[in-house]
Amino acid sequence: MGKRIYIIRHCKAEGQEFDAQLTDEGHKQAQQLRDLFSTIEVDRIISSPYRRAVQSIKPLSETKRVEIETDSRLEERNLSSKQLTDWLEKLESTFLNMDLTFEGGESSREATERVVQLMEECEADEMEESIIVVTHGNLMALLLNHFLHDFGFEGWKGLSNPDVYLLQINEDRAEVERVWNNRWI
Repeated sequence: MGKRIYIIRHCKAEGQEFDAQLTDEGHKQAQQLRDLFSTIEVDRIISSPYRRAVQSIKPLSETKRVEIETDSRLEERNLSSKQLTDWLEKLESTFLNMDLTFEGGESSREATERVVQLMEECEADEMEESIIVVTHGNLMALLLNHFLHDFGFEGWKGLSNPDVYLLQINEDRAEVERVWNNRWI
């Protein structure tokens, strides 16, 4: 069957800060995530250390009795250390120029490289067949763009909170499909 990596964007949260918690709706969505995976084998769970990411996957972790590992490579991409009033336009430009950086931020290429490194480690892990990774919208879009090559800014705009994509890796070939759909939203 090959390696299956489920890429999850966290549920709705109160903000973007490291310690921002899920909203009441976000907690309900976390239960829906648990239900979505009720019949799916889960060997490993790796999450961004951000509170909203860990809270999003905690109900599933408890049900499946799989410990949540945190990995900083799944943290949201830092666009800039400064408050940007035109952040949306700046974000779009970073999908067009993968090497563009803003003060104190990381480029799309740098963020992609760190998350792809983690995916390669997951792919090389011969023990686990089914892995869940929990991350954030911008980083998820960059990762999906790495495999789909045309996901880009419009793909990022189309992501929901939460969202789930399945990356299946078979003999050096990767297939990506959206698992989360409107019946869960």
